[in-house]
Amino acid sequence: MKKQISVRLVRVVSFQILAGIILTVLFSLLLMPMTTVAQKKQVGPKPGTAKRKTNQSKTTQTKSVEELTRLREEFIKATNDYKASLQNLRESYEKGVQKAEGELAKSRELFAAGLISRRVVETGEAQLAQEKDKVADVDRRMATADSQIADTLLEAEAETKLAKSKPLPKGGMIKTASFIRYNGGAAWTLSDAWKVQRFFLDAFKKPLPIAVFGQGSIHDRWRLDHHNAMDVSLHPDGPEGQALLGFLRANGIPFLAFREAIPGTATGPHIHVGRPSHRY
Repeated sequence: MKKQISVRLVRVVSFQILAGIILTVLFSLLLMPMTTVAQKKQVGPKPGTAKRKTNQSKTTQTKSVEELTRLREEFIKATNDYKASLQNLRESYEKGVQKAEGELAKSRELFAAGLISRRVVETGEAQLAQEKDKVADVDRRMATADSQIADTLLEAEAETKLAKSKPLPKGGMIKTASFIRYNGGAAWTLSDAWKVQRFFLDAFKKPLPIAVFGQGSIHDRWRLDHHNAMDVSLHPDGPEGQALLGFLRANGIPFLAFREAIPGTATGPHIHVGRPSHRY
């Protein structure tokens, strides 16, 4: 009798243990989806994160535009100050020219009267030429300052217009009142510049008037990547400019040709050989 009771107790306990195991497994299976969902909720981005990232991106872009505007204003002011100092220097050199002209006129009168030698007159002529060269040098430096302002502003303006336009296919061209862009399909690098230089030298018997070759200090200031391009001081509508554009198109070389003036600042038509400069 006791033996039968013990066997029954063992069976009951075993059944309870087995039932407990089954319930534990079922409960775990039921709990797994809830845990997975909770984990996904924890791993996923918090509400509003994407919106905050978008706002941060817009804020960064706004700051970049403001910084670019500030740099533009600073550069124009510094360049205009430089031009003002050159203008003062030019006035000083012009006085030197006037003085040399007066002395030369007196020397010629004295030579005509037989009072001085021809060598004294020649010395006066050389002095006058030297003073005029000083004025011409200042004029060239002022023109370069004007050209630098104009070239940079035109490239920045073209960059803005190009950003708003549709992607240009290979061999495609855009023409506006201010610039022309040709998206040549050739693999252009600055090491190929000699081809353009040789064409121009053969065609016009003079060197290609390159204003900036590769990255210049002005492009560093304006954060324009100009490493693989060169600027040529030619008006795109002039005979030499038209010939150069024809050569570039015939050889699939990309370019930007600027013809627009900058009211109140300077005029600086030129031809940018290479892909458009991108801001960094």
